[in-house]
Amino acid sequence: MSSNPSRGRIAPTPTGYLHLGHAATFWTAAERASGGTLVLRMEDLDPQRCRPEFSAAAIEDLRWLDLAWEEGPDEGGPFGPYQQSARREFYFEAWKRLRDGGFIYPCLRSRKDVATAAQAPHEEEPVFPVAWRTETAIDHATPEGRNWRFRVPDHEEILFEDGLLGPVRRTALQDFGDFVVWNRDNVPAYELAVVVDDIAMAITEVVRGADLLTSTARQILLYRALQAAPPLFAHCPLLRDEHGRRLAKREKSLNLRALRERGWTPEQVRVEAQRLKT
Repeated sequence: MSSNPSRGRIAPTPTGYLHLGHAATFWTAAERASGGTLVLRMEDLDPQRCRPEFSAAAIEDLRWLDLAWEEGPDEGGPFGPYQQSARREFYFEAWKRLRDGGFIYPCLRSRKDVATAAQAPHEEEPVFPVAWRTETAIDHATPEGRNWRFRVPDHEEILFEDGLLGPVRRTALQDFGDFVVWNRDNVPAYELAVVVDDIAMAITEVVRGADLLTSTARQILLYRALQAAPPLFAHCPLLRDEHGRRLAKREKSLNLRALRERGWTPEQVRVEAQRLKT
């Protein structure tokens, strides 16, 4: 057993095949957790988009990349296989704590409503209008039937030191607004689920893409509301294709499955991932 107490994680979302950007991020996570424990978790909450074949393909691709993990589908652990779809009770308990603490409120506004609201444009995302806030509702026994939003502290600056990018600052109601923690289709939102899981799995550093920097600011607020210390964070630069577009799962030519079929080796994947960083 390792004497290093660090615990990292790799957490694919099985909505398609992994690509070069995922490989680069997961290698970084493994390197930074070296000597400690690396956890594998499938973030398969979305029943419409997540598919078992993509989960199986992700595990196969990770093994091909020579990534090894100490907990997850192979070895179980105190929480069994780390699949978010099997962990709903954990998220529900966290929802109740947030409800009882007055941190969240029910909301019937849609994403389209927020996107079309008349307000100043924002670089990353439309900000939920403060005028649309409702009172907390502790009398709701379940979250189903409406979105539940976290009430952000007005204009608070969220600061954290990123392990790869240095100091990061985000301001509530400027860079992001009240955000969804539970969706009206009765599915926990990403922001809540990853925080609950990273607390439960005692993750000490989260490594992920730089597109999630604002999510990190939101999640720091959730850690505080749930009375837990946040882990360290390290956000990897995003890889872009020859046209400057961010890599996406829909780009089949650069997914790991396609590259393997073309005879690529893991070392060639490393070299190409490094090239696309620059």
